[in-house]
Amino acid sequence: MVAMASSLKKAAELIHALSDGTRLALLERLKGGEQCVCELTDAMKTGQSRPSFHLKVLKDAGLVEDRREGRWVYYSLSSQAIEELEDLVDSLKKAAKAAGSTRRWC
Repeated sequence: MVAMASSLKKAAELIHALSDGTRLALLERLKGGEQCVCELTDAMKTGQSRPSFHLKVLKDAGLVEDRREGRWVYYSLSSQAIEELEDLVDSLKKAAKAAGSTRRWC
């Protein structure tokens, strides 16, 4: 029961992190590889606070990793988090298929 609650909490964090267009745009940019906050800020044509806020949400959810080099912080996608997302989607697909084959009519 504790493991299920933990996995549901993690799923909620991942889904929340993905529920914003700005965060999705940041993830899209990071698909091309590691990028500095300054590069992401320039690409978004905004001040540093906006991408930094959204990167923190993505990092807290485990979707991105960061590394500091001098005064710059570089972000990249977390392959482990992507695998967790794949597992979540796979479990939902299996549940949907199973529910479709045992559909009840009320």
